[in-house]
This record gives sequence, structure tokens and C-alpha cells, in this order.
Amino acid sequence: MTLLDTDGVRLTVDDAIATVTLTNPAKRNAQTPALWRALVEAGRLLPGTVRVVVLRGEGRSFSAGLDRQAFTPEGFEGEPSFVDMGRGPEAELDATIAAYQEAFTWWRRNDIVSIAAVQGHAIGAGFQLALACDLRICADDAQFAMRETSLGLVPDLAGTHPLVSLVGYARALEICATGRFVHAEEAERTGLANLVVPAAELDATARDLAAALLAAPRDAVIETKALLRGASGRTFDEQRAAERAAQGRRLRDLAQLAE
Repeated sequence: MTLLDTDGVRLTVDDAIATVTLTNPAKRNAQTPALWRALVEAGRLLPGTVRVVVLRGEGRSFSAGLDRQAFTPEGFEGEPSFVDMGRGPEAELDATIAAYQEAFTWWRRNDIVSIAAVQGHAIGAGFQLALACDLRICADDAQFAMRETSLGLVPDLAGTHPLVSLVGYARALEICATGRFVHAEEAERTGLANLVVPAAELDATARDLAAALLAAPRDAVIETKALLRGASGRTFDEQRAAERAAQGRRLRDLAQLAE
């Protein structure tokens, strides 16, 4: 079932698995504000039955990043240009970037597990979109890069927090400040990628992982994800307390089911 197909984004749903596909392979799935709004809409349209969301890109690349038209004086038709944004009121600039970030934040909702299936280039906004997901499966030709600093900018699409969490501060700084490519082998070795497979097996591997994630009861996965997401912000004793509370909820639910 197709629920959305617009502005370079297609959302399809097959029972408990949704697939969000970037559909502009001719431009290597370059990103625009219109695409970001479509991604936000995809998140809003997810039926309550969906437990796993797979994010993929058509063609040779996952996403080559922000469409270069954004860097022209005129920008995109109907959108504020970067020049206009920089000259505008600070509150308006903050609100505009916050709206863009919404496309990169819903993927970590506790009620779903999101998987980015990455092939070819994942650059800048493409890298950050892959980082937005809970898990990343990479083709052996995958190449990640943060190029924002070379343009005089910073990664601002919610990618810095997960990057540091995955690879550590020092490596994250080096990756962002140099803008170098992180190839699939390094991505797997450093924890950026959960798994690397031949490019021809990428989609099948994503489907297999999605099916495996559906094996456990939904509420148990939701509670576990919430525990793990919050762990870095809690002390050891606070995390123990959170575990007890979560387990208490699960045991009470199971006891009711047994009645």
C-alpha cells in the first residue's frame, strides 16, 4: 500500500513494515526542503500497525546530500535562500532550521525501529539522514562524508549527537572537520554500521533484519528501546531504577494476559 509519493519520497506499508524510499536517482537523491517536508509527512502517516521502518534510496547512491541549488543566490523557488536566511531575524532563522530538523528526528520514536539501507554515497544531509535511523546496513560500496565544514557550515540536521554516540568525540570531530570519506569497512569497524553486505544483497538483508525485529513482542521491544535510548543520560543507579520500572510494567502486562 502506497501512502505517499511526492517530492522525491515514497512511503509504502506492508503490514508491520513500512518502507520510505528516496526516489530521485537522477540527482543521487539530493535533498531539498520539499523533500524534508515529505519525510515529516511520511512519519505522520505511519499506521499504528507499523513496527519497523526501512529507509532506502533508489539508484546508485543513498543520498548525495543537499541539492546544490541551495547554495545559489536564488535558492529554491518558494523557499528562503541561504543568503536570505542569514540576513533575516535570528528567531526566524532558528525556526526555519528547526522545521528542517523535523525530517531527521521521528525515526527514533520508541514505537518503531528504523533501518537505513545505505549504498553508494551518503554525504552531508545524506549522512545525517542515515544517522537519524536506529540501525544502518551498508552495501560494500557505501561512502559516508560530512562536507558541511568545507562549505563554511556545520552539520545541523540532528546528526552530531548520534555520530558522537556511535564513534566517539575524537573520531566524530576528525570526520566532520576533515570532510573525508568513511568507507563501508571502517563504518562497520567503528560501529557506524551494524552490518556490511554486497550491494546486490542490501535490500534482502534489510528485509531479513526487519523480519527478525518483528519476532519479539512489540511492547517488549518498545520498553527495551526506551531503556537503551535513555541510558547515556542516566547514572548507573538511575538506569537500574528505569530497568526495574520497565520490567514491572512488562510483568504486570504478562500477568494480565495470563488471567
